[in-house]
Amino acid sequence: MTWAAAWVHNDAVTTVGIPFDAVDFYAELALNNNRGWWAANAERYRTSVKAPLTRLLDDLAPRFGDAHLFRPHRDVRFSADKRPYKSEQGGLCLAAPGMGHYLRINADGLSVGGGYYPSGRDQLARQRAAIDSAGSGTELAQIVQALTADGFEVGGDQVATRPRGVPADHPRLDLMRRQSLVVLKNVGEPTWLPTADVVERVAEQWARITPLVEWLVTNVGPSLEPRR
Repeated sequence: MTWAAAWVHNDAVTTVGIPFDAVDFYAELALNNNRGWWAANAERYRTSVKAPLTRLLDDLAPRFGDAHLFRPHRDVRFSADKRPYKSEQGGLCLAAPGMGHYLRINADGLSVGGGYYPSGRDQLARQRAAIDSAGSGTELAQIVQALTADGFEVGGDQVATRPRGVPADHPRLDLMRRQSLVVLKNVGEPTWLPTADVVERVAEQWARITPLVEWLVTNVGPSLEPRR
């Protein structure tokens, strides 16, 4: 998974909250992932998924950064899986290029999270150097520990054992193995989902992730490598 395929749109949005039909939409899509079903439900996607998430992200953007909504289509050019549509609708607010607060809606309901996926090798080098450092590394470990205690799961790509040169008894070996760093919590289908309260509820969850995002912005930052 990456965040590089995000896009911004300017559709007029009037929906308040995220309707439960957004969850139903993805439950049904799982059984009908084809262009015919999508065409028949295109207006439903716009009103139950795209428009509500656009408004939510736009409402959160002043506090959390530029809003982006991911494309609903999968890139199947080099994939054996030819299903044309993603099984979820994701979006995020960027604190820095490739780093920020994330949310998604799918058949399991609403999930909130944040972190980053590196776009250049220089980011991974800075990430590991900061984790290796006693000060910044201990700070990150404490941030991650607090998030996991709050119900967030730590994810992202990681090496199978440990990076070259990292000792087996490194005090933050689990973090040193990470090649990207994200956290995610599923909140399901709470009663506030289809109401205006969704803005502040998501903001509350995102505020808990902000220390992680700020750590990444400060210690890793965007890639400085030229685009290929």
